[in-house]
Amino acid sequence: MIGRRRTARERAVAVLLPGALVLAGPVVLSGVAVAAPVSASAASSSSFALAEDAQPIPAAAGTTDAVRLEPGRTYRSTLPAGGKAYYRLLLDATSNGYVSATAVPDPDTTVTAVEGIKVSVQDADGRSCSFDTTTFGAARSPHPIAAAAAREAGGNRCQGAGTYYVVVERAGTTDPAPAAWELELATVEEPGLTRAEATKAPEAWDSATPAPPTDEPEQRPGGAGFASATSVGQGVWTDDIAPGQTLFYKVPVDWGRQLSATAELGTATTGSGYASSALDVSLYNPVRAFVTDKGVGYDGKQRTAALAPLPPVDHANRHSFTDRVSGMRFAGSYYLVVHLSAEVAEEFGDGPFGLTLRVGVKGAAQEGPAYAGESVPEGVFHVRGGGLGGGLGAVAGGAGEAGGDGAMTAVAVGGIGAGSVILVGLGVWTAVARRRAGLVG
Repeated sequence: MIGRRRTARERAVAVLLPGALVLAGPVVLSGVAVAAPVSASAASSSSFALAEDAQPIPAAAGTTDAVRLEPGRTYRSTLPAGGKAYYRLLLDATSNGYVSATAVPDPDTTVTAVEGIKVSVQDADGRSCSFDTTTFGAARSPHPIAAAAAREAGGNRCQGAGTYYVVVERAGTTDPAPAAWELELATVEEPGLTRAEATKAPEAWDSATPAPPTDEPEQRPGGAGFASATSVGQGVWTDDIAPGQTLFYKVPVDWGRQLSATAELGTATTGSGYASSALDVSLYNPVRAFVTDKGVGYDGKQRTAALAPLPPVDHANRHSFTDRVSGMRFAGSYYLVVHLSAEVAEEFGDGPFGLTLRVGVKGAAQEGPAYAGESVPEGVFHVRGGGLGGGLGAVAGGAGEAGGDGAMTAVAVGGIGAGSVILVGLGVWTAVARRRAGLVG
């Protein structure tokens, strides 16, 4: 539920992806200083893949000059070394607005465990609708971290149509001369409903730990980010993963269906010792909001990280006070983000290491909520093949889907698969103190 404070948890985001940009000297794009890319040969072997269609915009020093963020668009900006970055939202009275910001520090930057990024949505009178803070955590490694906030219609705060502001700032910075961070911002609008829905999360659902699928494994290379996440469904999928690398997969889950996932790290062929928080798997919902995660250490023997049981997708889940339930509020593409800590290389070499992803999707698809219109971007809360999504019918889209339940593919209309929806929690969580005040799931 938007507009409330949740308990702090230990998480860390480690979104270090292959084949993308690394920050070098600053250049100017559309009047804003951003970091220039360096060649792949000069870049780190693990770096974050920014959305290719991200529009460069300036970060305003105050609300007066704040640039408007259009729903369904992805933007590229800069978080200045000091101060805050302001952006503007124009929201109607009935839609839910979700916004996120991903900070990309230079890989050579020194960061502390309490340092990070804070994102908030505020109304025109400076009142907070919600905020979210993500820190680098105990690993103290410079990597892309994301935080998100929202304005939810029908709540107790920030109601009515009008102008709202997104405020992005650093959290816990102690460096007297910090470097600027590149930012990626995105928004999604969820339409209101034509009729009232349940105002309490379902209490009865199958919470037993599901048995992981035992199908014959199929090779399925992971994507380099949310925009290029590899589509998979029910089944067993394998790939290689290197220390410091993060792989992205997306799983279409319709209304009423129940997702489960397990990530397995194979045995090491060299080295000895122990790497704490070595393998992490995180789940994000269709607006890329954090749902849940699981991390395990590694001593060279095979290890498994299984997500805790998740409820069936239900619009009413948003009324829960736990991320693991409230995050399962939409039909659409759910993202599995698997990260292997760079610490593994210190004990067991550069790898790569074998990764096995076991994905389960069970239950019959059900009719979705009676939305009064379409999401922005269009099709975010639909899957193809069920014919029931969102009360508006399935929308065509998506390519390269896997077998099994992969036939129920996530829609790519309007930018899903192209980095146009919210980047919430682009990371894998290994030890971050994260304060959440009303962040969706």
